[in-house]
Amino acid sequence: MAIWRIERCKGESGYKSHASIYGLIRAGLWTQPVKIGERSSGWPDDEVKAITAARIAGQSDDQIRELVNLLHSQRAKKLAVLLAA
Repeated sequence: MAIWRIERCKGESGYKSHASIYGLIRAGLWTQPVKIGERSSGWPDDEVKAITAARIAGQSDDQIRELVNLLHSQRAKKLAVLLAA
């Protein structure tokens, strides 16, 4: 798994501005970023790919919100497994 910075996310998804991504986050249509440093963040590549694939497949905003919730849940489960090890 890789963590992509916003420029890569925009390139993969077709959005042209940072504001587009952050607007999607506020609308629940994109996952929250992961902090990777004091002043930097990014997104797991598998989450970006899943959201982009859902958009390409023509899923509705409500379906994408469900996907985003699922991705956040999976992220939390992965962390719990790592912490338990």
